Amino acid sequence: MSAPTHVVVESSAALPLVTFAISSFSGAATDPPGHEGLARLATKLMRRTGGGLDALELDARIDRLGAALSAEVSPSTTTLSGTVLSRSLDALVDLVIDVVARPGLAEAELDRIRRETIAELVEARDDDRGLVRRWFRRKVFEGHPYGRPTAGTPATLARLDRASARAHLERTFASSNLAFAFAGDLSEARAQEIANRIATALRLGPRLADDVTEPTARPGRRLILVDKPERTQTQILIGGLGTHPHDPDHVALHVANTIFGGTFSARLTREVRSKRGWSYGAYSGLPIDRHRQAFTMWTFPKASDAAACIRLELELLEAWRRDGITPEELAQAKSYLVRSHAFSVDTAGKRASHQLDEIVYDLPAGYHSRYLDEVRAVTLAACNEAVHARIPERDLVVTVVATASELQSELQAAIPGLEHTEIIPFDSD
Repeated sequence: MSAPTHVVVESSAALPLVTFAISSFSGAATDPPGHEGLARLATKLMRRTGGGLDALELDARIDRLGAALSAEVSPSTTTLSGTVLSRSLDALVDLVIDVVARPGLAEAELDRIRRETIAELVEARDDDRGLVRRWFRRKVFEGHPYGRPTAGTPATLARLDRASARAHLERTFASSNLAFAFAGDLSEARAQEIANRIATALRLGPRLADDVTEPTARPGRRLILVDKPERTQTQILIGGLGTHPHDPDHVALHVANTIFGGTFSARLTREVRSKRGWSYGAYSGLPIDRHRQAFTMWTFPKASDAAACIRLELELLEAWRRDGITPEELAQAKSYLVRSHAFSVDTAGKRASHQLDEIVYDLPAGYHSRYLDEVRAVTLAACNEAVHARIPERDLVVTVVATASELQSELQAAIPGLEHTEIIPFDSD
């Protein structure tokens, strides 16, 4: 077979260690409707049954090498990553080949993972921060693959079996659907040889087409109240659709968001935490993916301050869109971003990860390498135009974990132009 097309290498002899990642071009967003959790369950099953071994024996062999091997599934990609002493690299690669090319997919292990996942879903009901993020995402991306739960639900997990797991893995870990990244104590030629060894053991198969459509915003302001008894503190997430890396104003919006809520000294924190003491933290975020993600504002005030906090956040959002940022704020943000960028590229592993992200998330060429130049070039007008064009004012989802009987009316009154309220029991799937 031909050599892998995508192999990233960042060599460094600083330590006798090698890190690597094998990433696919597909993730949980490809789970068929009604079979949510398939990508995650199949990947965990693959990781635990490499070479037909049971999970304990496989982990013991990895431990004896002084190595680590983990698997992670996101909406757009599936990644197997590892770290190992350079002298034990070949031995770990042999185990990696057993995992990706010869997993046993034992029925008993599949049942065990299913039970563990259901237990995790039940336990997650105790995590208010996780609850607010879960239901915010479901409602912002309602009807879109990004809104479906990566871990699935008890009902969808019950539908998954060995045959569906095997079929998923054969598609996902086909040779042409993968990109490789290596960092640390190895040469480019050595990394290419290892990638070839792994790819040769896999089935031939194409890069999977990305059939996920771009998400669209549902109009109007909506309150999603996740009803949980006896809440003295709330979790609040407010937002709507945000940025995409291919937007021409993407970097300008990132700089503007740094000023609004991207640091501990940003506007949101000053107004919510420093001036009023309503929430220890108050942040806004603009994550990226292969498709457009959400803009969010996150706070966690006590219940008696929740309505006032929401009202203030919406006022700050409207002022940001209306008035923009100041020249002084822009200068401070650019200085902060340029200085702090050093920490994101200070290891070979981080630099390799950036290059891998550009490949699997279809980022613009040089997305990371051009970052500093693009930040320095951002103008005040570009920031303000980006905020007004991209940050939603009306099409917002306000998600709150609280006790509905105590706060519903106050929360509704705090949201001007509210068009819809939905109350969701916290233990809903």
